[in-house]
This record gives sequence, structure tokens and C-alpha cells, in this order.
Amino acid sequence: MARAQGARALMALAFETTYGTPPAGGFTKMPFASTTLGAEQPLLNSELLGYGRDPLAPIKDAVTADGDVVVPLDAEAFGFWLKAAFGGPTTTGTGPWTHEFQSGAWTLPSLSIETGMPEVPRYAMYSGCVLDQITWQMQRSGLLTATARLVAQGETVGTTTSAGTPTALELKRFGHFNGAITRNGTALGNVVSADIAYANNLDRIETIRSDGRIDGADPSIAALTGSIEVRFADSTLVTQAINGDPCELEFAYVLPSGESFTFTVHAVYLPRPRIDISGPQGVQATFDWQAARDSVVGRMCTATLVNDVETY
Repeated sequence: MARAQGARALMALAFETTYGTPPAGGFTKMPFASTTLGAEQPLLNSELLGYGRDPLAPIKDAVTADGDVVVPLDAEAFGFWLKAAFGGPTTTGTGPWTHEFQSGAWTLPSLSIETGMPEVPRYAMYSGCVLDQITWQMQRSGLLTATARLVAQGETVGTTTSAGTPTALELKRFGHFNGAITRNGTALGNVVSADIAYANNLDRIETIRSDGRIDGADPSIAALTGSIEVRFADSTLVTQAINGDPCELEFAYVLPSGESFTFTVHAVYLPRPRIDISGPQGVQATFDWQAARDSVVGRMCTATLVNDVETY
């Protein structure tokens, strides 16, 4: 008897033309580290009396389909997750191409994502997937990954793949040593770590349906938050926090082969932090920042991906 192993797991995705309807083709093989994407349908205990001490059979509740996918930050496949987060990019160039994703879109594309365990076999197609949140961390060492939180409409399980033969992309992975942070165009020093979290704050449309699924997931007011932990060496960030002025933060990764990913937050507001002296070691301060719409640029953030992919 075959046993499912994560090492043999597969994932493919494609953007949908109609929400909740998987496309017939056009799937792309996705690199991923782990996933909790799945559908569950809890049981409701019977509340009826008069049938003795043993309970009556439970009934099924509504279906909930969602979960996280942990993916590498790479030069090609990560563009699909950026498109899911922000909508389609503006692409320029003739190879390499520059894809610019902007925040503030009123509508977001939906995806169909298939996860496969061929040794069982089990192929689960999750349709109507909309990206709710994407997060990642910058630090000195370790593996660089992002977590995409998805809200799906439903799950369909089969014994054969519905994705056909997905297109395979070249894996060109960014590492923490490729990263840099700038503030208002100047390198920001003494940074120990940084967290970035962009959320679409999806509103699930939970209407009454015979299949127990949702009707959709609409984006509401977006949120872009994070934190920066720095060695306390100067008062630049503290002074900004006290004055209440915004700054522009840019988180960038560049590969030696020329591919790059730049995430620019145009208006970052810093809170006034508590600066603790906990011992003889160096003093560190953490700024839990928030972003807002920049009145000059007209948006909150811009993600720019430069690679060899012509279109997303």
C-alpha cells in the first residue's frame, strides 16, 4: 500500500476566468515548502430531547475552504502570488521584463490550485482561491520564504490530475544575503530583522447555497504593516516617530544574474517605541510600523519584479 509523502507532493495553479470554475488548461507548476490549504465541514451535535441518553445523528455544517501556502521568494514563480495579492501588473521591457504591481485595485483575480499526492493517488482542486494576506521576514540568515493565506470557495477531490501537464518555471531563488533596506533612498543601517505583512482583508460572501460554499471573497480596506528591529545607534527613526512624519521604505533583493524584487512602501508611519536596557548587551528597539496611502504617488505600495517571464 502506497503512503503519501510530502516529498512527492505537487502543486499547480492557474488564474480563473470565472470565479470558482477551474480553467481547462494553462496551469503552472509551483514550488512550495508546505501548505495547509484544505476544506473542512464540521458536524453539528443534535440538540433534540426525548430520545434517551444516546444522541441522535449529527448533521453537516457549512464548508470552509482556506489555508496557508509557504512559498520561496524567487524571481519567477513569486510573480503569480504578487498578481493574486495586487492584481495584474504593468509589464515593460523586451527581456528581461519589468512587472510592476500596485496596491489599491478594486478587484482581485481568483485562482484554481491543485495539490497532488500521486502515490495514493489524491488530487485536490481548490477553486475560487483569493489571496487574503502575504507575509515574509527579512533577517541575516536562514531560508527566505513567504506565507500566502488563501480563501477558497471549495474543494474537489479526484484520483487523476485536472491540471494536465503544468508549465515548469526555472527556480531562481532569492536569499537573505541578497536583501537590502533603504529609507528615503538611503541605506538603513543597524537593522536586525524586518517583517512585512500585506492584507486584503477579504469579506467572505456567506450566502445560503445548497452546496454550503461561499459566493465569493471581496477585498475591503487593505492593510500593510510590519516591524523593524534595529540596534539603537542613532535617533533617526525615533525622531521620525515623535514628529509623526512618514518615510518611504524599500525592501529589495537582487540576484547576481540580474533578476530583482523590490517592494516599496511609499508612506510608512512609525510609533514611538519603548527602548529597554535589559542587560550589558547592545540595546535594540522595535518599531511596529503602519503604511498608508501616499498622496503624491497615489497608492500605498509598489512591488516590482524583474525577470525573464514575459507575462503573468
